[in-house]
Amino acid sequence: MADILFCTWDGGGNVPPALGIAAELQRRGHHVRFLGYGTQRAALEKAGFTAASYTRARPWDPLRPPSGPAGAVRAMRLFGDPGPGRDVADEIRCTGPDLVVADCLSVAAVRAARRSGRPTAVLAHTFTSYLRTWARGPMGAAAAVGAGRPLREWGLADLLLVASDRQLDPGTPLRGNVRHTGAVVPGAAPADPGAADPTVLVSLSTVGYPHLASTVQRVVDALAELPVRVVVTTGPAVDPGSLRAAANTEILRYRPHRELMPSASLVISHGGHATAMAALAHDLPLLVLPLHPLLDHAMVGRAVQDAGAGRSVRRSARPGEIAAAVTDLLTDPGYRAAAATVGARLRAHDGAVGGADALEELLVQEGTAVKNS
Repeated sequence: MADILFCTWDGGGNVPPALGIAAELQRRGHHVRFLGYGTQRAALEKAGFTAASYTRARPWDPLRPPSGPAGAVRAMRLFGDPGPGRDVADEIRCTGPDLVVADCLSVAAVRAARRSGRPTAVLAHTFTSYLRTWARGPMGAAAAVGAGRPLREWGLADLLLVASDRQLDPGTPLRGNVRHTGAVVPGAAPADPGAADPTVLVSLSTVGYPHLASTVQRVVDALAELPVRVVVTTGPAVDPGSLRAAANTEILRYRPHRELMPSASLVISHGGHATAMAALAHDLPLLVLPLHPLLDHAMVGRAVQDAGAGRSVRRSARPGEIAAAVTDLLTDPGYRAAAATVGARLRAHDGAVGGADALEELLVQEGTAVKNS
């Protein structure tokens, strides 16, 4: 079996696809370990992996809002930081992994792995169409200064794995070494709401954004008078105690989506790729409120809307507009039917299996036998 090193960073929705593919590789007998930020280590170890922390990376707090001048500077320092690349280079020299899988937005890690001569795969956790936008924007420019030019580094890697659905990926995707694995949503199945009153799951972000708490509150207020049951998960970025819960609303700090989505009827999301794919894989339509103009939220919302599987409204939408959109999504069966069409496709192309297959093929192509398999 092979020794496989995953290099990641603490960005919220970027981690589940890596964990899903890593778990599938580990199930097949490979030795899988992670290198990431200190804030991630406990969660990575809880997921069953050996994990080490960067020692030369700039400090990064995912709960601090990434907007405004100060937030923009922090994000640019994160993506332009050469520190993770130095730690990856040292780790490769010391342990000699058979394969390195680096998060696409950790460009320094991608460059270090590629320059080491080890087989290198880049793991993308969103649409390739967005990667092009990101690379040509301010964050990509920051990465180019300190970590490497994103498009060049991705293109020179042995493989660019895209943990998404090719048909939902809008525009003209990247080509060459790109391979769509399908979305990584382990155990997804069509939701069965069952109850008389539909359940609306509200899950906007685990990462801090400006006005996040007030946006969640507006959604709660919008749903207060509707004949629905509402479950809100705030994550670490919003204190549940800071929100005013309506009579039909339960507010939780955390509960896994895999426990909530099987009985839901609709998901309200910020447009994070991971949450959107999980909802669609459960045949659930979405209402998207994009939280950040420079991230993939709006693109995900448009893709969902173009597929007929949901709607997208402004983050600043008033409660009446949100309530009207939710009522439309729950009463028009076309949205659920479109979500089910996408969901069937996502379940038929398990991204964890597809990603593990692609990585094993790369090991064989590069002359590293998948021993004893």
